[in-house]
Amino acid sequence: MKIPSISTLSFILLVIFFCSSAASADDHEDFLECLQNYPLISNNTYTPSNTSYTSILRFSIQNLRFTSDSTPKPHVIITPKDESQIPPVIHCAKIYDMEIRTRSGGHDYEALSYVSHVPFVIVDLINLSDITVDAEEKTAWVEAGATIGSLYYRIAEKSPILGFPAGVCPTVGVGGHFSGGGYGTLLRKYGLAADHVIDARVVDVNGRMKDRRLMGEDVFWAIRGGGGASFGIITAWKVQLVDVPKKVTVFSIGRTLEQNVTSLIHRWQYVAPRLDKDLFIRIIIRRNVTYFNSLFLGGIDRLLSMMQERFPELGLVREDCVEMSWIQSVMVLDGLPIHSPREVLLNRNQPIVPYFKAKTDYVRQPIPEYGLQGIWRLIYEPEGDDSCIIFSPYGGRMDEIPQSAIPFPHRAGNLYKIQYLVYWQQNQVQNTDSYIRWIRRLYSYMTPYVSKSPRAAYMNYRDLDIGANNNQGPTSYAQASVWGIKYFMSNFDRLVRVKTNVDPDNFFKNEQSIPPLYSIND
Repeated sequence: MKIPSISTLSFILLVIFFCSSAASADDHEDFLECLQNYPLISNNTYTPSNTSYTSILRFSIQNLRFTSDSTPKPHVIITPKDESQIPPVIHCAKIYDMEIRTRSGGHDYEALSYVSHVPFVIVDLINLSDITVDAEEKTAWVEAGATIGSLYYRIAEKSPILGFPAGVCPTVGVGGHFSGGGYGTLLRKYGLAADHVIDARVVDVNGRMKDRRLMGEDVFWAIRGGGGASFGIITAWKVQLVDVPKKVTVFSIGRTLEQNVTSLIHRWQYVAPRLDKDLFIRIIIRRNVTYFNSLFLGGIDRLLSMMQERFPELGLVREDCVEMSWIQSVMVLDGLPIHSPREVLLNRNQPIVPYFKAKTDYVRQPIPEYGLQGIWRLIYEPEGDDSCIIFSPYGGRMDEIPQSAIPFPHRAGNLYKIQYLVYWQQNQVQNTDSYIRWIRRLYSYMTPYVSKSPRAAYMNYRDLDIGANNNQGPTSYAQASVWGIKYFMSNFDRLVRVKTNVDPDNFFKNEQSIPPLYSIND
């Protein structure tokens, strides 16, 4: 058989490249022409030829690691101003084979809400941000483009004794936060944000708008912790608000290695998951100081009594504690001054947008003190200079909710969750690979001390290191289960069944979306 020459092969590859590029460009133009049939949408459509395209794309990017010139960019960004503008986008994308990525707040740790390696469009929900609070019924309708900070603000407008158990960072969008679980300092008292979703509106693969009744209980189960982007475009959530006291107490105590902080962390493991549900104490480990950071749903006197009985080693005193309203605690625990105006919660921009990589673990048995000491050796490596490790206690309400209640499975038996983060700056971008290798070494070091079979992970701390789907073509159940079981454990199988029923052709997909079963042998 005659073997083609290198020049012949190069020519063939060039032809394939230009043909596929031309096809992609044609699909892009045809997609735009299709949208021209819907004038209201075309007014909210941006392509690279628009002067505002770059600013709109970058506005909600919360990790500068995905802003390089080599990062794939969308052919089109659509910012619907009404949920009725979304079905035509799905219709045109299906016809012209354009992948849809849906962005709410842009906090996806691996940028799956705004980056794809195939031709794609972004549906940016930033304009769908209305919130309606009914204080009498203790409910709220929240559009998916709103932030959790704006939800907290609107609740506080209506009542000082209502709250919601969502995250600490106010710029996070509710769309991804709720659909992946969502937790914060009310975790031990009330569970997850997704545990309090009581209705939703979603546009399905056929462009039909459905609420809980129309989507059915299987889909409604799936989108509360299973990742909404696998099943449609969620436009709004109805949530049940929770009671909070008029006054809560916050403290944040710093301890160093010289102050025996390793022993305190070790002791915390036995105490924090077993405290009263009203008390949440997390640990934030940095190189120079470790903070014991707490919200207590009550007054100082009761807190001091409880801490003296259960955790006297920490040495909490009255001067460490501040009583405040719940909405003030939201701001203080985000690092803002106690007297900051509430309006800061309406700001969608983080003060500093970093470069970072993150990973996560769950701990079911206390880590021995020598295991904790090994963490410091890694933190004091050069790449660990701006690292952060957060221990968030479980127990309380989290022990009471069944593992299968929603797709998020990490309930009873978990003492706490770990989030690992490493940050770097613009002038260190050339060392990006070094920082990523560092956090992978830390993750590898922790292997003996964390959950096993599977080594569990939290979907909202997205990590493609643990597995990914194919960028093109079908992904088998076996391939997806590598990462899926880590996020969802035994709930993964039910998620796959739901996906197969509602989106058998896998239109809504990304590198870690739930796949359908493609055959009886899959």
